[in-house]
Amino acid sequence: MAHGGQHKSKDGDGPAGQSGKLPYCVELWDASGQSVERVLARAVSAELARAIFKAACTEHPARRITLRRGTKVISDSKDPS
Repeated sequence: MAHGGQHKSKDGDGPAGQSGKLPYCVELWDASGQSVERVLARAVSAELARAIFKAACTEHPARRITLRRGTKVISDSKDPS
């Protein structure tokens, strides 16, 4: 275990699960829809990320939720398409 209670990944790139290990990100936006309030989850696969995104949209129906891989937005709860 690394100092401070964080686990290091095998290749030493920081806390386990970061740096490309979990490329999908589900984000909850603030009430104004202008900035990300917090990351709800990270996922290793598109299938898992979409399931988390769908659950987040159900849990927060009035809020904007986005699903990203890197800088690319894959799904946006406020996108009409």
